[in-house]
Amino acid sequence: MNITVAGKKTEVEEGISVAKLIEVAEVESPLYVTVSVNDEFVDSQAFEETIIKENDSVEFLYFMGGGSF
Repeated sequence: MNITVAGKKTEVEEGISVAKLIEVAEVESPLYVTVSVNDEFVDSQAFEETIIKENDSVEFLYFMGGGSF
């Protein structure tokens, strides 16, 4: 099935979970990634149960703290 990952059209197996997609996409620092599907954030505890559907748009996001001098 076809989905969009980080703005790129990608073909993945039907019924793939967010957790499996993180593995297949070789996401850097998977313990620290935040995932949105169709602009909705997915709770990290729901990665295994959240199934990606045809034409979904998935983004992998990393939030970093910082400050000023």
